[in-house]
Amino acid sequence: MSTPTVRHISECFIKPQYAIEESKQPIYLAPWDLAMLSVHYIQKGLLFPKPPAVDHDPEDPVKALLEKLKHSLSLALVHFYPLAGRLATLKQENPPLYSVFIDCSDSPGARFIYAALNLTISDILSPTDVPLVVQSFFDHDRAINHDGHTMSLLSIQVTELIDGIFIGCSINHMAVDGTSYWHFFNMWSEILKTQGENTPMISRPPIHKHWAPDGHGPVISLPFTHHDQFISRHEAPKLRERIFHFSTESLAKLKSKGQCGIQFQQNLLFAGLYLRLFGESPFIYQLGQFFDPLSVMMGSSPRFDMYGNEFGLGKALAIRSGYANKFDGKVTLYPGHEGGGSMDLEICLSPDLMRAFESDEEFLDAMVSSNVMT
Repeated sequence: MSTPTVRHISECFIKPQYAIEESKQPIYLAPWDLAMLSVHYIQKGLLFPKPPAVDHDPEDPVKALLEKLKHSLSLALVHFYPLAGRLATLKQENPPLYSVFIDCSDSPGARFIYAALNLTISDILSPTDVPLVVQSFFDHDRAINHDGHTMSLLSIQVTELIDGIFIGCSINHMAVDGTSYWHFFNMWSEILKTQGENTPMISRPPIHKHWAPDGHGPVISLPFTHHDQFISRHEAPKLRERIFHFSTESLAKLKSKGQCGIQFQQNLLFAGLYLRLFGESPFIYQLGQFFDPLSVMMGSSPRFDMYGNEFGLGKALAIRSGYANKFDGKVTLYPGHEGGGSMDLEICLSPDLMRAFESDEEFLDAMVSSNVMT
């Protein structure tokens, strides 16, 4: 029996409700942003139960939800205006200059897609492996950040299931990192709660001006004359993807076995050194270089507020991600559904390595089963 496919029903572009003066200026990118030109977009999303129909109310609850999401998104983009822009490249020969920046002045805005899939929440959450169809819950499949010259920097796809709603968000990784990705999600959800206000204030406004040491920036030139010199397209090998759940208690036991006494200090020294070294020898990350059969790469963080985004639908049932930035040995961390310090690990491995991993009794003893549908 073939798996049903996602059907795109409608799409549109959402602009900020109004333009503020700052959005009319180019947004120059920091070295750690420019290094992401050849990396995939960030793709994360939340699975919710479907809003029930209200007796004696002729309005379709899903249609009403879509209108609320669109309106609140237009208000959120007033604050997060770079996400409504496009990438642009500034070139000149004398002196030589090749710089990529965000242009918000002439863009159709963020993309918004409404789609449908004839599957249930159980079809998505019950299988041992994450179903491949989940990758279809996200727009900009396999897009790299440089594609933001012609693609939207932000795309929202709302997929209606038989009994659920999945809100998938794809954002250009040059415009956000993990922290600012969930910051946008949090503020969008917060704005939806205050529907009716045309100019809502938000609890944590974003900061768009990049810091740079004296004598550096804001325009950073890359040592290239054409994007073919630094762009590559990574195709992931055949992978299995599983979600492993760890309760607060099981994590406490694991921590007690380890030595967790090392403290790290955060300061501006590293940032300044990074900027100086990048200026001397700019580089662009290539996803294929991340793959090492003897290494594990960690992504995301269980500290991000993911389940606090409710959009009027109650607490999400689960977090899932798209195709982007996955390879053999990639581990992505999420907070557990029940909170309290619990954690979910999304692990991507080749089929042979996953089978070996699943036979590790010590690991399986630490893991606990989780079924958010019970």
